[in-house]
Amino acid sequence: YQYPLVFGLILAFCWCSLVCCSRIYMGMHSILDVIAGFLYAILILVVFHPFVDLIDYFNLTYKYAPLIIISLHLALGIFSFTLDTWSTSRGDTAQILGCGAGVACGSHVNYIMGLKLDPPPDTLPLSLSSLTVTVFGKAMLRLLIGVIVLLLTKVTMKKATIPLACKIFRIPHDDVRKARQRMEVELPYRYITYGMVGFSLMFIVPCLFHFIGLS
Repeated sequence: YQYPLVFGLILAFCWCSLVCCSRIYMGMHSILDVIAGFLYAILILVVFHPFVDLIDYFNLTYKYAPLIIISLHLALGIFSFTLDTWSTSRGDTAQILGCGAGVACGSHVNYIMGLKLDPPPDTLPLSLSSLTVTVFGKAMLRLLIGVIVLLLTKVTMKKATIPLACKIFRIPHDDVRKARQRMEVELPYRYITYGMVGFSLMFIVPCLFHFIGLS
């Protein structure tokens, strides 16, 4: 969408500030951690920005892209789980990697099936339309339906993956919280659950909107 540059800069600054301050407020990171993370994010953006279109094209068109993406994200998750003791960062890492893999796979399926869920490039940028009761109502309905589908996906996969992982690795699941802290349980639980959430976000929910006329 075409919107004023100042509005975009203000929104980006406020969102970034809220995220950084929340990490310090919750005691998850120090001020130095946040500054280093911010600078590291800028470095990643500078390095990878020229290759974004190339990576996106590979993800959409290459036949074995989903297999490569899933394997790469899973390998990164395994390497990040080398800590001797449990930490919340391990679960967060697996959650982010799983969600990223799910989003990438969902985009690939959309492209392979020929689903035109995005406007054609020649129509961009879109202009902001006036906010009417109908537009606002459809937006709220899309939000409600989307959140419900994603929550159901998360709950279903959570109930399926944790007992299955405990059974496979012969880990007692009487105390679910303690079992989730084991690498053998936490990695597949987080990765598969949020991988399906990401896939639902990119493929299942948009298809549902298209089917019921909310696209």
